[in-house]
Amino acid sequence: MIDSLQCLLAVVEHGSLSRAAAEMKVAVSSVSRKLDALEAELGARLLLRSPRQVILTDAGVRFLPRARNILAELADGKAAVQELDSEPRGLLTVTAPAAFGRLHVAPAIAGFLQHWPLLEVELHVSDDIVDLAARRVDVAVRAGVLPDSGLVATRLAIQNRVVSASPAYLARHGWPQTPLDLLNHNCLTVTGRSAPRGWWRFDGVNQNQPLAIKGTLRCDDTDSLLHAAIGGAGVVHLANWLVSDAIVAGQLVPVFPMAPVVRAAVLGRREPTESAIHAVHMPGRSNQIKAQLLIRHLREYFGDPPYWDLAMEAAGAGERRAP
Repeated sequence: MIDSLQCLLAVVEHGSLSRAAAEMKVAVSSVSRKLDALEAELGARLLLRSPRQVILTDAGVRFLPRARNILAELADGKAAVQELDSEPRGLLTVTAPAAFGRLHVAPAIAGFLQHWPLLEVELHVSDDIVDLAARRVDVAVRAGVLPDSGLVATRLAIQNRVVSASPAYLARHGWPQTPLDLLNHNCLTVTGRSAPRGWWRFDGVNQNQPLAIKGTLRCDDTDSLLHAAIGGAGVVHLANWLVSDAIVAGQLVPVFPMAPVVRAAVLGRREPTESAIHAVHMPGRSNQIKAQLLIRHLREYFGDPPYWDLAMEAAGAGERRAP
């Protein structure tokens, strides 16, 4: 069956039995017999053959991508078996949110590649949620609340949101005493996409629903909001991993003590809304061993609690200090 699939792909690629046979270094009659056997096994004609050309039938058009997938999975499976008796090698494809990928995943992968020099990583940083199967992604790092899916998820770190502003802004406009005071401040927020469930939401305030904050700047990029806040434009409610460097450097000041995202009632039922950084992968993939090596490395690299929270704690960011 495997030889027959390889013959089918070679014939389609080269457009004739003779050229496919020459590429595979076998007789044309051998290629023809294997195609006959494949069509007999499937009970369908896959190719219309003539001395000058071959044309895929409707059945052939439908079967061809599946044949490619079968051979690709077989190659992946062979590589996985070989990995058991050798040092991990080969390519891992990884995706991560843009800002988190730049700040935290890329430095972590640098250490990972030093530890496993025979591995290669193709890292894609984007806020798009990709289909792991369609894009053949081995590990996806995702921030926020994970939807239900058939993916295997490993929590890497809790994600808290921190209300912060620059010392200059707080000196000009005063320090909010409670979350409700934010309604009277210039709050910088996201636009152009659905805001994460935890933004401008505080436990026990406004029935755990987002505050109707207002501000003079809305942006579809959280990194830009961060830099606007550092410049004194207003108050932001951004992830701990994004603001930690600015808080440690004194460019931003946390207005309230850091707290986890609340659990909210959604559609009349209690739904966990714990926001976190997760690594997800598909079960049963051939690169699973290498994927698990990377996921374990990310957990150890980030730490528990994560290094960005420890850095803010060391800088006294957890204490409420008047400017």
